[in-house]
Amino acid sequence: MDGTKINTDAAYSITGDELRAFIERVELERAEQAESKEREKEIFAEIKSRGFMTRPIRSIIKERARSADDVAEDAAVLQLYREALGMA
Repeated sequence: MDGTKINTDAAYSITGDELRAFIERVELERAEQAESKEREKEIFAEIKSRGFMTRPIRSIIKERARSADDVAEDAAVLQLYREALGMA
């Protein structure tokens, strides 16, 4: 019976070590993301201090991350909606 218990303890130990490793990897990623976000904040503060508006820059960054087809489709639909509302 002790042999079974030793095997079970070993399995828990291996599982615990593996789980701990996953958790530590996630924690490291989150720490790196926090550092990245802080650097991004600093860049946007610099942008603002140079007199640029940050909201349009954020929109451009989002747009550049998307496919050209998605951007064109959204622009076409937006234009259609503006026309329907008499805003064109």
